[in-house]
Order: sequence, then C-alpha cells, then structure tokens
Amino acid sequence: MTDAAGPLPGSLPGPLTGVRVVELAGIGPGPFCGMLLADLGAEVIRVDRPGGPPSTVPLDKDVTSRGKRRIVVDLKHPRGAEVVLRLAASSDALIEGYRPGVAERLGVGPADSLARNPRLVYGRMTGWGQDGPLSGSAGHDIAYIAVTGALHAIGRAGGPPQVPVNYLGDFGGGALFLALGVVAGLFSARQTGHGQVVDAAIVDGTAVLQAMTYGLLAGGAWADERGVNRLDTGAPFYDVYATSDGSYMAVGALEPQFYAEFTRLLFAPEGLPADLPAQYDRAGWPSMRERFAARFAERSADQWAKIFSGTDACVAPVRPMTEAPADPQLAARGTFVTVDGLVQPAPAPRFSPVPGSAPIAALPPGRIARPGAHTREVLTAVGFDDVDDLLAAGAIWQA
Repeated sequence: MTDAAGPLPGSLPGPLTGVRVVELAGIGPGPFCGMLLADLGAEVIRVDRPGGPPSTVPLDKDVTSRGKRRIVVDLKHPRGAEVVLRLAASSDALIEGYRPGVAERLGVGPADSLARNPRLVYGRMTGWGQDGPLSGSAGHDIAYIAVTGALHAIGRAGGPPQVPVNYLGDFGGGALFLALGVVAGLFSARQTGHGQVVDAAIVDGTAVLQAMTYGLLAGGAWADERGVNRLDTGAPFYDVYATSDGSYMAVGALEPQFYAEFTRLLFAPEGLPADLPAQYDRAGWPSMRERFAARFAERSADQWAKIFSGTDACVAPVRPMTEAPADPQLAARGTFVTVDGLVQPAPAPRFSPVPGSAPIAALPPGRIARPGAHTREVLTAVGFDDVDDLLAAGAIWQA
C-alpha cells in the first residue's frame, strides 16, 4: 500500500505485504500489536527512545520485537518529532501507547501526523481510553479487567477472583482489538483515501470479549457469581483434575455425546458407576466431581492423555509452557518455532497463499534486533537525505 518508497530490504511476503507501520515504543499491548502486524508481513519500524525500551525482558529474548526494524529517535530533541512525522508521511499506519495527550505534547499526535499523511491510520492503545474520568490515570491489566466484570467471573465458587496473567486485558482486549482496528482502518483508507484514528481501549475490548456471557446473563442462563456456571468450573464436566503425578487434565465435555464418551473412557474397563448422577442433575454435581477427581488421581497425565487422545471426549493434558511445544498436535502444526535458539509461538493465523509454517520476517543477522540497529538503513531507505546530520545532532541514534 505504501507508494512513497519501496519495501525495506529483507521483507518476506504475507497478507500485509506493502504496508508500512511506525510503532512508537511502549510496553505490553502496543509492541504485541506491532508483532502481529509484522508477522502478517507488514514492515514495522519500531521507534525506541534513547537508553533502550521500557522493558524487563532481555533484548535478545523480547519476542514481541521480532520481525521489526528498530531505530532510536529522541522525541525530546527539537528535531526528533520531525523525524517521526517524516516517517509517518511515507507510512500506512502509526501506533502508540502513550497516555492521552502525550503524543500531542511530543508533536507526533494524530493532527500533526494526519496533516503530513491524510491516508494514515493512527492507532492509539490505552487502558482506559482517550476520554472519561480515568483516561489520564495510570493502570494495568488487572484494573482494566476488574471494572468490566471479566475478573469477577474468573475463579471458583466461594473463592476470590483469579488473575489470568495479563492475557485477557493487555493482549486479548487490547492488542488484538488495536490490530483489528488498524487493519480495518487500512481497508477504509484504501476505499476512501482518508485515514482513521483508532481509539483502542483495553476496557472496551475486554467488554466486547464478554458478549456471549452478557447474552447468557440476560437470558437467565448465566449467574453473576463465580464457579457456578457451566464454563467457569461450576460444572464437574468442565473443570481440571489432578493426576497421580501431580499434573492436571482439563475436561470440557459439555455436549451429551461428548460427555458420554468422556465418562465411558474415564471409567473403562469397569464401566460407569451405577449411581453416577445424570449429566445435568445439578444436585448430583458434588458427588460427580468427587468421582471424577478420584478416578483421575489413579493414573498419570501421560497415561490419561493416551487414553483420551484422538477421541471426542474433549479432554486434554494441562501442559506447562516448557512442555507445550512438544505436544504432538502442536508439534505437528508447528505451533511453536525456534529462531536463533529462542522458542516462541509461530505467527497465526495462517493464510493459503503463504507456506504452511508462516515465516517470521527476516532481519539478518538476527530475528530480534537491538534498539537503533536499523536507524541508518531505515531512514535512508525511506528517503531521508540528512541522516548523518541528524545523527550528529543527537536527534537519532545508531546502535
């Protein structure tokens, strides 16, 4: 889509081939969104601040930086903002994760950027959104999912809410919705010739993730309390059970036909206990859960995995992160890859014109670049003729 300059060297094909994205460095959902776009073939230029990114992840282990070229620009330098605006002028999208008003104060807000490039899609990633009484306040994933009702729903009956790492808010409700917004904005720009400002708030996205459960709640099929519903461990046939080796098996046998297969295999070869309650007899769920727990405790997770593998019982072993890449199904699909010795999830989803194992954008000599590794290369490729002057002035840095 970019016609101001050709693709940067080393780019690999993908659905977003030809799209150039400027990512103003941040933490969490912003970089993850940039990674998703890079995985899909976009040329993502990450603009780091002097001194390195605000991250506790070692530079060569930061998977969310894969596939990106990285430059360093001092946005507090008098000429720093101009560098970003010139980049925006030859790009299709720009994403940032600052608090509302910060990009404007730095001189790289939507108005300044769209003035240089009316077709630009300007993506904004925040927790609370660009407006509202909390828009200027700090926050983290746990607070965002708390106010939406999502955190309240996670946990066992009678217990406190359980924190789902930061997958639900930062990445599910945040980065994925920003990526969707950017791609939708790119489609609109192609159709209309006009750019968009995408206001992606984690609270908004997390609320949308609850669409089904809000429908169930309205229909009387969901109770607004933890651990009493079919999908929140309330049902014994949708829960996890400890095995003899201290591991766990996950059971999701909701439908009657899957439940029948699950119980048949669980109690084989002896057969179903005569007094096992009917599947949806809620009064019998406590005794049903006890029966399931006692049975699972008789064998190891590997033994149970062999019993249930390839069946319609809807049962799977709970894999630790270190073991997940070796799971037979995931290994067969190449769900995880090892690049430069670093095990990481492969790009997803997959597209028919792209080889089965979608490539991670090539960045010789390594896939995860250091901040400033491509400052000269990127700016020269997009048409800057004053790179040496900017370096000497301290507006940009080259690693």
